Amino acid sequence: MRALFAVSEVAPWVKTGGLGDVAAALPRALMSAGCGVRVLVPAYPAMMKACGERRALARIDSPGGRFPASTLWEAVLTDGLTLWLLESPECFSREGNPYLDAQGHQWSDNALRFGLLSRVAALLSAPGSPVDWHADVLHCNDWQSALAPAYLRYLHGDEGAASIVTIHNLAFQGIFDATECAPLGLPERALTLDGVEFHGKLSFLKGGLQCCDLVTTVSPTYASEILGPEYGCGLEGLLRYRADRVSGILNGIDTEVWDAARDPALASNYDSHSLDAKAANKLALQKELGLAPDPQRMLFGVVSRLTEQKGLDLLLEIGDALCEEGAQIALLGSGDRAMERGWRDLAARRPGGCAAVIGFDETLAHRIEAGADAFVMPSRFEPCGLNQMYSLRYGTPPVVRRTGGLADTVVDATPQALADGGANGFVFEEASAPALFDALHRAIATFGDPRTWRAIQRAGMRADFSWSGAAARYLEAYRAAVRLRET
Repeated sequence: MRALFAVSEVAPWVKTGGLGDVAAALPRALMSAGCGVRVLVPAYPAMMKACGERRALARIDSPGGRFPASTLWEAVLTDGLTLWLLESPECFSREGNPYLDAQGHQWSDNALRFGLLSRVAALLSAPGSPVDWHADVLHCNDWQSALAPAYLRYLHGDEGAASIVTIHNLAFQGIFDATECAPLGLPERALTLDGVEFHGKLSFLKGGLQCCDLVTTVSPTYASEILGPEYGCGLEGLLRYRADRVSGILNGIDTEVWDAARDPALASNYDSHSLDAKAANKLALQKELGLAPDPQRMLFGVVSRLTEQKGLDLLLEIGDALCEEGAQIALLGSGDRAMERGWRDLAARRPGGCAAVIGFDETLAHRIEAGADAFVMPSRFEPCGLNQMYSLRYGTPPVVRRTGGLADTVVDATPQALADGGANGFVFEEASAPALFDALHRAIATFGDPRTWRAIQRAGMRADFSWSGAAARYLEAYRAAVRLRET
């Protein structure tokens, strides 16, 4: 099995969220499982700098439409993973966020930029590819590469590789004015209900979901949720129509990078048999962030984008009350400017009780995961989520809303689950501040029972969230997509 993995970011060089982490880990896991993988990614400056040793594979002068000429480079990393870097200075030689300008607005030419990524992904997966390595499956990720199956249909007559589109977050769909069809080299017949048209506009993601062989999402629960109007983002009708080709495969995490027993960022390493050593990380974190160094005060950790989706406004709403009761909050994140101000103000009002670091710091994220007593993820929706898996692995029970991948990974500490030994966190249903407050109160009460708390910690640390299981399921999906294409 050979797969072309088309994606718009790869950690650690270019990362805006979980997609970059998945693109760094899943292709490696597929490679370990015996799959031949090539990762197609834009040649951002950071990618070109990281891949100094590379060779030119192809010059793509005219892929149709108004695309600029581009060069395809191949770089083989030290662990054997092969990257195909799509170099187009006009499209990708920009510092900073790959999608947004310095003012936080979408780049005005995003349709052309990621249309080029999709177009080249299709070209490399079709007869007449300019390279002699041929994929069995084209695996597209989110809207930035999702137009590729539409190109395969309309420009290549559905010849070539089978195609899969993975939805990492359905809320982002790559919607542009319908007049972009011509510059993107799509024929007029593509701009129809059974093509790329979406309410009179052009949608990259809708086009991919309409034209691909299989659709996957990043958790089984999210795969069910997006079939309904609450989470379907206007695409639930199409997804229900194609429901027999929609499935959820839970993401994994890098269990070497996220390993409390060997993590170099921690003040003290530990595992499930030496959880007493976790206390040193709490004390170090409290001192680092200016929190009162008190082992008895419940410390809640947060590492997140500060957006409505993540529900951090709900935690902010009850932040004062939580600190009044003696709990502490350690937050690392950035996003909505008003929410950033709100968290700064809370930290200023509650010195010693709340610390808010606005921005991102990878090593601090590790220290929060290890130093916090519990981790808070009150998401309104969460396709998969990675931090709850990091938290479970670090013996830091998550407090989550029952949605998406959070529902698939966190088992609520009910009396029955505690008796069965499966409880690993705290789950609430309603996306409201009172419901979150109740769940946090349950966590605080349970924290006061060291024996029960240890059982919850160890249940989380026993779970296997490595990528090997996910890779096996993706290989099954690849084989299914190939069978569908052959029939």
